[in-house]
Amino acid sequence: YDRIGDMVITTPVFRELKLFFPEVNISVLASKTNRSVLINNPYIEDIYVNHKNNFFSDFKTLLILRKKNFDACIEFDHSVIPHAILRLKIINPKIVISVSKTGRYGVKGSELMLYDYYTEKNDGFHFRDIWLETLTPFGIKPKSNHYDLFCSDAQKQLAYNFTHRFHDKFLIGVNLEGAVKGKKIEFKDLEEICQRLYETHNNIQIIIFSAPNNFKRVGEMIRKMKLKYVLSSFKTNTIMDIAALINQMDLIITPDTSIAHIASAYNKPVITIHENNQDSYKLFAPTSNLNRTVFSKSKHSLNGFSLNELIVYCLELIKLIKEDYD
Repeated sequence: YDRIGDMVITTPVFRELKLFFPEVNISVLASKTNRSVLINNPYIEDIYVNHKNNFFSDFKTLLILRKKNFDACIEFDHSVIPHAILRLKIINPKIVISVSKTGRYGVKGSELMLYDYYTEKNDGFHFRDIWLETLTPFGIKPKSNHYDLFCSDAQKQLAYNFTHRFHDKFLIGVNLEGAVKGKKIEFKDLEEICQRLYETHNNIQIIIFSAPNNFKRVGEMIRKMKLKYVLSSFKTNTIMDIAALINQMDLIITPDTSIAHIASAYNKPVITIHENNQDSYKLFAPTSNLNRTVFSKSKHSLNGFSLNELIVYCLELIKLIKEDYD
């Protein structure tokens, strides 16, 4: 997949494979969007970029991969994906492993002779654990399913320098929107969330995250609020910049699963807003020890989620976190 969160929840596979077979070389075909998740990852030798909607731009890269003569390839798709099948045919690994596939375009997953091993997609499993099942043909029983993120020292220092001035404050990071259209917290809701939290806990500092292309707009929005306890983050140019900042927070609020997965990588308390779809939620739920989710009224959007429920969950987690500190 080409989304950031999908790459984050796949990272345990690389680690567990490398730890079991230290001599293997692992290459990853990522996307322009999510390749930065793997920067500095010690379990991966090479990262290549895949443009799923522009096959011809990838042809040279696919020929390079073909020359590597891979012993095995794990494909992280759970349905029939024509562009992935075409790329696999060109790369031509000796063995292809994937998770059991649902049919698509009139083609049953079981009919695809390209795949040598299908592993089970167990009901109720998180996608993290479904992907780890692809290691069973190697005889690997994972020792851990935690996510891996490796920020640079410079990224860690920048995040620390930004947050250190609030060292005596309870830091709440709010992510406003995700990659999927409609997954966002509206301005009027953000203002109410901030004000109601501050009424109960006046020792908080709220940091608003934004994508680089929204940085100016979000900054203007925050200035209009005129709330001294609400501040825009520094401009984060990559997802690992945000990851380093999330690691400095005490609590994360997000409508986006990518940020929830990053918070989970650091076991940060997190409150997510999710469409009213339990099947999707089970696959992509946050995995931090402390997490809560507010569900919307719609199965396909975040419309109608309860602000009151969100505030209740915030206050509940703040209380638990402060008790743990004490």
